[in-house]
Amino acid sequence: MPLNAGAEAGYGSVAGAGGLPEGEGASETAPLLAPEPVYQWQPMNRQQLQAAAGGSGWRAVRCYLVVLFWLAWMAMLAVAVAIVVISPKPVPTSLKWWQKCLFYQIQPDLRSDAQAEGSESINAACERLPYLRSLGVGALILQGVFHKKPSPTNLTEPIESLETKTRIQHLLAESNKSDLKVVLDICEVNLLGHQETVGYGNTTSSRSATDVLRLWLDRGVSGFVICDTDPAYSVETLLEWRGVFEEFSSRQDERILVVKQTSDVLRPLNVSTQSNITLINVVLKSILPTSQQPLSAEEVAEAIETQLQTRPDDTWTSWTVGGEVSGELKRILLVLMMTLPGSPAFTYKEQIDQTWDEKTKHPEVALFSTLSHSKSREQALLYGSLTFLPFNTTYNFSSSLLSNSSVSSPPMLGFLRSWGCAQFLVLLNVWPQPLSLDPAWAPSLPETGVYVASTGMDHMGSTSLYSVRLQPYEAVVIKLFRPGGYS
Repeated sequence: MPLNAGAEAGYGSVAGAGGLPEGEGASETAPLLAPEPVYQWQPMNRQQLQAAAGGSGWRAVRCYLVVLFWLAWMAMLAVAVAIVVISPKPVPTSLKWWQKCLFYQIQPDLRSDAQAEGSESINAACERLPYLRSLGVGALILQGVFHKKPSPTNLTEPIESLETKTRIQHLLAESNKSDLKVVLDICEVNLLGHQETVGYGNTTSSRSATDVLRLWLDRGVSGFVICDTDPAYSVETLLEWRGVFEEFSSRQDERILVVKQTSDVLRPLNVSTQSNITLINVVLKSILPTSQQPLSAEEVAEAIETQLQTRPDDTWTSWTVGGEVSGELKRILLVLMMTLPGSPAFTYKEQIDQTWDEKTKHPEVALFSTLSHSKSREQALLYGSLTFLPFNTTYNFSSSLLSNSSVSSPPMLGFLRSWGCAQFLVLLNVWPQPLSLDPAWAPSLPETGVYVASTGMDHMGSTSLYSVRLQPYEAVVIKLFRPGGYS
């Protein structure tokens, strides 16, 4: 085969193969791949857009979908507004003055200042009135004005002495200046035993008990306190008294009747025929039973638990301590009285009377002031519902509610005050050993809160229920917060 046969036959090149250019040197210079075409971007016109979107029909579908979306959104908004409007919500109750204030029981010495002890004289009591008002006290229960049974006395006996009458009138005037109401304690006073006969020359006139009530009401007294064992505690007498009260009452200054409960259960009044008339405004009730000796921790815990589990009736309650307790438990009872539904009634010479110097800071005064201001502005503490927290009340701690499940650990007492979204947790430790709380007993409650008050006034800021630990004879008030919520 000739060596140049390939050249003649075109060896090494394929003419026109693959679209390559023909000619000399084409096999050497032609690219192996064809170059990609270059496109120039141009916006689509109206016809092209309609074609890409599926035509004019697709535009109508899109319009219908947009209208449907907004209609659905408006419907959901209307349903949400309707749910908010028709859903039950707490309505603030219009409270009377005797439902919002703190009562303070005082028994001043009606003798002259020279005969009376310095801190118990009328003048000394009048000097303390502005201080009591600054602590949140709204009304005084004036005791010791009349002699008790079995002395046959009546409502006008104290005013037989002109000097005694002047001192009582001075106390009423100073109380009015300090914006303090005065409720007169006539418990166990012989009101219905006899009519008072007053001589005027050769004539006599009979003055009934209702006339004497008018006399004291006209002098500025805002109400009276009787016992449930008094003869006056009857439907007939109280209906007559109610008519007298209405003569002196106004919308802002209603005259009230307070009944001191001396038994475990208040004797009911048969007022079925007068169901629209309120014969009793306040029931003065003791938390602890009466005792000649200080009650033990077990007795105090049992009495508190009984009161917390008792279903309240329609009558407004004013709480007093009642029995004697040790000094360690007095602060716990102070916290309890301030956080229970109702109006607390404190007794003369309790913790807030230890000092009258406003510059001196005492834990008792600070605790009283903090609880008083919290109760005045927090709706949950004013008229919120009470839920007794079911802590274990026996010594069988197989399913203990405390983190320390030791058999020797006594139970912790606690309850919840709720109004709307606001919740206050009150925990009481009446025992001589510290107790820790296990929040597993109430998984529905928020886990965090902020301290409002404590018996030692040494807890501040936010806290977690998992870290709450009560010291011996300690009580705390915690306002609970839900995550992301405000109240």
